[in-house]
Amino acid sequence: MTSNEATGPAGTAGRPALRDRDLMDPPAATRLEGIFKVLANDTRLRLLHALARTKELTVTELCASVGMQSSAVSNQLQRLTDKQIVASRRDGNRIWYRIADPCVVGLIDLAWCLVETPPPPDGTS
Repeated sequence: MTSNEATGPAGTAGRPALRDRDLMDPPAATRLEGIFKVLANDTRLRLLHALARTKELTVTELCASVGMQSSAVSNQLQRLTDKQIVASRRDGNRIWYRIADPCVVGLIDLAWCLVETPPPPDGTS
């Protein structure tokens, strides 16, 4: 068993592994559902991936990364900020954005793994 298997992605962020937590109650499930709804957007996922690769970017840099107008990027960043997935800091006239919670990077990494993993050759799981 590797250390990641023992702790899970949450464990690497200083939180208990999934199997070590109490069974999820309805309010926690609703909060988690809200996170998944916000993440269920291709633009937001691309913005988060760009931030995960470079740690911190301005709106201008994020626009260049994803090939979108600043108004569209700002709108998506606001949605991510509202859920405390992304945080910002001001430096003069520039606002720098970063991923606020390391669990988000692990979640996207695991989700991407699911879509990249080829099915078994015999069609079984």
